Amino acid sequence: MPTSVLRRAVAATSALAGALTLGLTAAPAQAATPLNYAALGDSYSAGSGVLPVDTSNLICLRSTADYPHVIAARTGAQLTDVTCGAAQTKDFTASQYPGLAPQTDAVTEDTDLVTLTIGGNDNGTFVNAMLACGTAGVLTAGHGSPCKDMYGSTFDDAIDTNTYPALKSALNAVRDKAPGARVAVLGYPWITPAKADPSCFAQLPVATDDVPYLHALQAHLNAVVQRAAEETGATYVDFSQVSAGHDACQAVGTRWIEPLLFGTNIVPVHPNALGEQRMAEQTMSVLGLG
Repeated sequence: MPTSVLRRAVAATSALAGALTLGLTAAPAQAATPLNYAALGDSYSAGSGVLPVDTSNLICLRSTADYPHVIAARTGAQLTDVTCGAAQTKDFTASQYPGLAPQTDAVTEDTDLVTLTIGGNDNGTFVNAMLACGTAGVLTAGHGSPCKDMYGSTFDDAIDTNTYPALKSALNAVRDKAPGARVAVLGYPWITPAKADPSCFAQLPVATDDVPYLHALQAHLNAVVQRAAEETGATYVDFSQVSAGHDACQAVGTRWIEPLLFGTNIVPVHPNALGEQRMAEQTMSVLGLG
């Protein structure tokens, strides 16, 4: 083959390869389909007390900075947020308030991801325990363990007898609506430290030796939530390690949960904005979401 012809052939081949390369690199990449994400749950999921408030449903005290919104913003998920303050397990399949649909109505066959916290309001566990222990603590000026002495295993017994089966029923209802979805059940971040802390009394008026009593009660609830999650094929998001040292007795900027007194939230003993952010981050880490 003459040299000139060979040169032209090489040049043409190079030009063709270049054109193909340009064509391949210039072709727009197809955008990934966003996750169809349904957020269910109680006030810890709703971010009750965190500003700004979701004005579309004021009765639920839902925040647009709750952990579901953080997850959706970071992952590009298409979010349906039906979280609602004071929700119990029964509100997954029945109306919590007149005109408010059951929470599982937000879950469909097309749902890819469901997140939730639930169980803390069943039997009035959180509210009743905090009120009982707070009242007892004030009456004893923060000394002793009056709440433990008075109530003993009452709260724990109600968790085992009532909350556990109700949790399983609620989670099975979610699974029935979306058999293929990933369901993440979050534990509750620590409200109190593990050990007695007299310095916390001004913010969380619980008697010194009742602080570990409440901590153990929360640990029991979280263990039951974890058990129900695992038995219904859901993923449990554990906060026992990551939220240690971020309880309501800690300083502003460190604590994830606001205290009963002198806090920054309009709803006390609930996660603040930092807490909701950290709950989102831990959930994404456990689920392997970007």
